[in-house]
Amino acid sequence: MDTRQLYVFLKAAETLNFAEAARQLYMTQSTFTQHVKQLEDELGVVLFDRNSHNVNLTESGEHLVTLARKAVTNVEECIAEMKDLSKMKTGILHIGVTHSFSLMTTRVITEFCRLYPGININLTYKRMEELLAMLQRHDLDCVLSYMPLNKPRQIESEVLFNDRLGVVMRRDNSLSHNKILTLEQIKNYSFVLPAKGLQARNVLDSILSSKDVNLNTRIEMNIATPILRLVRDSKMLSILSCTSVCTFPELCVVPLAEENSEMIGCFHTLKGAYRKQSLQELLRLLKEYISLHKIDL
Repeated sequence: MDTRQLYVFLKAAETLNFAEAARQLYMTQSTFTQHVKQLEDELGVVLFDRNSHNVNLTESGEHLVTLARKAVTNVEECIAEMKDLSKMKTGILHIGVTHSFSLMTTRVITEFCRLYPGININLTYKRMEELLAMLQRHDLDCVLSYMPLNKPRQIESEVLFNDRLGVVMRRDNSLSHNKILTLEQIKNYSFVLPAKGLQARNVLDSILSSKDVNLNTRIEMNIATPILRLVRDSKMLSILSCTSVCTFPELCVVPLAEENSEMIGCFHTLKGAYRKQSLQELLRLLKEYISLHKIDL
């Protein structure tokens, strides 16, 4: 058994389609199928139940998925450690980012690429839950997001900055003179809110579930920048993290005066996983950027 056979097997298990798996690995289907057959012969088990219409994992195949992922991860970590010895002349970082962190990430990565032109960056923007699932599958080296309400036990999180929910509005709104706002004070306004599943919305819904208050939600969107544009161009309000308005000088944010409205910016990695030297350097640059721009409440 060699590592290539395990990569082939894992791709087949992921896609359950030999033709598509072969295409993704730039192999002919006959060569791909041969690798699977050789692995099955060597192990003495059938890994896939396949016919002219479907491909499914057998019980042995499902068990091998876990073992193969561990083996492949060990090999990749060994390679990563050896590459680190070359003082970050080459390599790749796989980074997951929620949209709330996009501005910060873009500026930090621009500086990182200037300092380390041999390191390539693969950026993935998705919802936090999807990114954390990818991290647990070893598809990402780190995730930049707020602290989830229920953090998976396999993940460790380093705090980057403290934030909280705030009411976002135009600067000419009469509410802008307040130092804090309660839900009772804003319940009669119209809102454009982050979509369900985004962390700001998760925190807000958790607060609302404990209060006898409903907000007049007119629009829901899954990306912060269009929300801020709508608030800028209308009389609607939004509820987002207080740091989210930094690129919109026409807007202001008033902290929400409710318990449990805190949001903690984090650098998430997998517990026990090898941390590349390049990842350590990215973390250093992030902390430097946060300190310089005073992103902390």
